[in-house]
Amino acid sequence: MQTLDWIVLIGTLLTIVIYGTYQTRGSKNVQDFLKGGSTSKWWTIGLSVMATQASAITFLSTPGQAFHSGMGFVQFYFGLPIAMIVICMVFIPLYHRLKVYTAYEFLENRFDRKTRSLTAILFLIQRGLAAGITIFAPAIILSVVLGWNLILLNIIIGILVIIYTVSGGTKAVNVTQKHQMVVIFTGMVIAFIIILNQLPSDITFKKALDIAGASGKMEVLDFSFDLNNRYTVWSGLIGGTFLMLSYFGTDQSQVQRYLSGKSVKEMRLGLIFNGLLKIPMQFFILLVGVMVFVFYQFNQAPLNFIDSSIQKVLVSEYADDYQAIVLKNDSLFKKKTDVSLAYAKASSANLKQELFALDSIEMTYRNETKFLIKRTVDTTYAKTYDKLALEVDQLKADTSSVRFKEKNIALNKLYKKSAEDNNTNDKDYMFISFILKYLPKGLIGLLLAVILSAAMSSTASELNALASTTTIDLYKHRVGPKTDAQMVKASRGFTLLWGIMAIGVACVANLAENLIQLVNIIGSIFYGNVLGIFLLAFFFKQIKANAVFVAALITQVLVIGLFFLDKYDLINLPFLWLNIVGCAIVMAIAFILQTTFKTTNPDTV
Repeated sequence: MQTLDWIVLIGTLLTIVIYGTYQTRGSKNVQDFLKGGSTSKWWTIGLSVMATQASAITFLSTPGQAFHSGMGFVQFYFGLPIAMIVICMVFIPLYHRLKVYTAYEFLENRFDRKTRSLTAILFLIQRGLAAGITIFAPAIILSVVLGWNLILLNIIIGILVIIYTVSGGTKAVNVTQKHQMVVIFTGMVIAFIIILNQLPSDITFKKALDIAGASGKMEVLDFSFDLNNRYTVWSGLIGGTFLMLSYFGTDQSQVQRYLSGKSVKEMRLGLIFNGLLKIPMQFFILLVGVMVFVFYQFNQAPLNFIDSSIQKVLVSEYADDYQAIVLKNDSLFKKKTDVSLAYAKASSANLKQELFALDSIEMTYRNETKFLIKRTVDTTYAKTYDKLALEVDQLKADTSSVRFKEKNIALNKLYKKSAEDNNTNDKDYMFISFILKYLPKGLIGLLLAVILSAAMSSTASELNALASTTTIDLYKHRVGPKTDAQMVKASRGFTLLWGIMAIGVACVANLAENLIQLVNIIGSIFYGNVLGIFLLAFFFKQIKANAVFVAALITQVLVIGLFFLDKYDLINLPFLWLNIVGCAIVMAIAFILQTTFKTTNPDTV
């Protein structure tokens, strides 16, 4: 990084922190600190809601997702507009009428304190983990790519967020997020324009889309019911709707954003604004990743974007194997460039088929590289794989035998897992690697500011919500009524405490999943259960507190069990479906228990 990049990066971040702290230095009562004085306009709410969801993971991971898998990930958000309409019609009027500070206050009015506390604790667990990941995600990638100290980066990001969140509470979060979204949008648009300008002069935007389409990157819609495919129209519309209902309707980090609204109308307009803009925004970010893919059809990409992992292979016993893959890939790249140019000039079915085949071969080379990296960094894995490979080789005389099939399946699973290791999974490193290598001075600093601003905006919302929930739903009821000054002091204290805990989680975190998927997986484990509790509260008055409380405990255990069964390939249940499954289970068990309670004790409430 050059001096200009450092000036842009540091100047942008400090400006946001100082502005947010200065503008909200007068937050002295609970109404101001936790609900921003209920004065926010719809555009502030809309941008704040988007900024909360659009973490650094969005801008690091989503382009990498598109680079490897294409535009299909946008289907994940198809349920968002539906969820926004339901929340505007049902959730917002109820929250506003009850004048709640947190979503979970409503549950005590409807059920009892223990149900409110349980739901609040479920939120604190999953959002506390997510807060650590939103700090860790950009820190781990920047530390690997730039050589910065990981622990120091975690601490710096965390402290910057803590400063203005402790100082100004919800209003500080809302004020800073507007400016962070301006930085984010500006940076991504400029990056997109520069990528297009760096393509060969005869490759127009339309031709770039044609090349991406020929390689299967522009397949947006998948109407199949294949559970092996995580992202389809149906998983987005059904599983996505339930996830978004849970996230925006019951997750305090989002609820707190629109509870700061001046009126029901402002809250509704803010969420509708988010519902209309979010899918185009995600589509655009994915399109940036696709354009980087096209760029690399004419500029050779590394076989793995984690340079430190490649360096380990080069000094290992697998160096010669890696060099052999490099030579094959060099030859492939020349051919792919020629075919891409030919297809851009005169597209034909044969050229399209050839381009798709060449891209598939390149993916094979990438997977072979991941396999070598995994063997290099994990000697236990290498020994296990070698042992299995030897057994398969010894049994290949009878390929129809049960033992051969079992060992061969185990071998293939082990090979597949090499691509999921955090030392080999380079999806999240692609975009930052491109930024540092190909963008001009000054813009590198701006794009790094985009990534860190996004990390700060999401983390600030999370800390603010964690503190509000801890203060209102747990602390207040344990210590009794307090003055405004004491409640604000407690809220600031809990913000600081959760900030320190988030930094701690970030410092011990270890990620193997694609980052944007991991955050949504954590949410899906908890959100379905919580949404089911709220739906029971809204629409089924005959269901009482004890039935809901017991059902929620049982459901959470079952959902966690289902997640691990899928993780270890014992069942096939993509994480998005956990939202609807968890919601359905808690509601079904609550109905069964309520019926049982009524039968055994008619006076049960």
